[in-house]
Amino acid sequence: MASHKPSGASPVILGRSSYREHLRIGEILRKETVGGILLLIATVAALIWANSPASDSYFAIRDFTFGYEPWHLDLSVGAWAADGLLAIFFFLVGLELKKEFVAGDLRQVSKAIVPVAAAFGGVIVPALIYVAVNLVSGSDGLRGWAIPTATDIAFALAVLAVISSHLPSALRIFLLTLAVVDDLIAIMIIAFFYSEDVSPAMLGLMLIPLAAFTLLVQRAPRFFGTRPWAFWTFLAPLAIAVWILMHASGVHATVAGVLLGFAVPVLRLSADGKPLPHSEEKPGLAEIFEHRFRPISTGFAVPVFAFFSAGVAIGGLDGLGRALTDPVAVGIIIALVAGKPIGVLLTTWVLTTATKARLDASVKWVDLAGIGILAGIGFTVSLLVNDLSFEVGSAHNDDAKVAILAASVLAALLASILLTIRNRRYAVLDAAERVDADHNGIPDVFEEDERR
Repeated sequence: MASHKPSGASPVILGRSSYREHLRIGEILRKETVGGILLLIATVAALIWANSPASDSYFAIRDFTFGYEPWHLDLSVGAWAADGLLAIFFFLVGLELKKEFVAGDLRQVSKAIVPVAAAFGGVIVPALIYVAVNLVSGSDGLRGWAIPTATDIAFALAVLAVISSHLPSALRIFLLTLAVVDDLIAIMIIAFFYSEDVSPAMLGLMLIPLAAFTLLVQRAPRFFGTRPWAFWTFLAPLAIAVWILMHASGVHATVAGVLLGFAVPVLRLSADGKPLPHSEEKPGLAEIFEHRFRPISTGFAVPVFAFFSAGVAIGGLDGLGRALTDPVAVGIIIALVAGKPIGVLLTTWVLTTATKARLDASVKWVDLAGIGILAGIGFTVSLLVNDLSFEVGSAHNDDAKVAILAASVLAALLASILLTIRNRRYAVLDAAERVDADHNGIPDVFEEDERR
């Protein structure tokens, strides 16, 4: 996200993206905004049901088990939602990250380094704050150190939709990249720190269908030509086999989604498996898969997971007060609301200072502060890590859910206040990005960037 600069000038970061990337990111964010609204509805419904006189029926459904026991798939409804449905979400994370670094603006190191570094800062600082709070209090909840590390992009975008923010394209891309890299770091944490009784034999077996999936999806035009039914007939069973064997290996099954996403080619390939020239470039399989699976993820998978994961019996004001005094909850709230923006801002400041770079003229540090606070909405993946950290239904697990909800709401409110104050400035920048004086379909500011 760096702008072009004349020789000898200080490098500029967080400048405007290319127009093609601007359109692509805009489309993704619109879809995620709808998903965020559905996520909020599912969460509110779960909380109402879990705290109603009919709460027993909610927990009975969540804990109802079914599946094929010999394959270790006799899981509860809540576990199916976490292990199965979220694999679709992480499949899209893998696709999006690969697209950004292969064909997007982030294929340039100068543009990728800031959001990637900020994502790492936004993971490390909250984790350290959580650990510090629980060490000082003598809590036994240190296993939950990774709960406040992720950003929920759908929830964050729903907040932007509610406040009608005209966030500039550079900041929108920064937020999306930050969230996607956050999710990738979270899945790596889950794979390395929350996997138990790992079976090397099962992991080895998993590589067989993964390799077959990779081969077929990379050579799709040669093997399947214009027969999409054959394409899906072979790929779907292989993807399911990868998921089943990953689950049986002891590594969290959602990791399979990321690996499958990384296997999909981003660039459109010819019949002999070679990337087509730029003049012939059309959407590759990654973009096609994204169009088909994102509605499933945002409209069904993530809201259903949230519905079965967010439900917690709070126990009235007394229960709420007790939950929020648990060091686990205190650590999560401070880490998400304060740790996230500190991590994002501190990392970006260190990077700009070390490289003698400067922010693009359209972006101020207060804008990055707003994005950092918004990144403190750590809903979906935080709930997943919570269920991996503490036994579902335990005191720490329930208290952490309350804290995740409270921190996400608090971060949303603080970000809304700050971004609303800046919204008049954002509206001016947004209007400038829409002016097309020569009526050629490309806004003038993007053409000027290309000429420079």
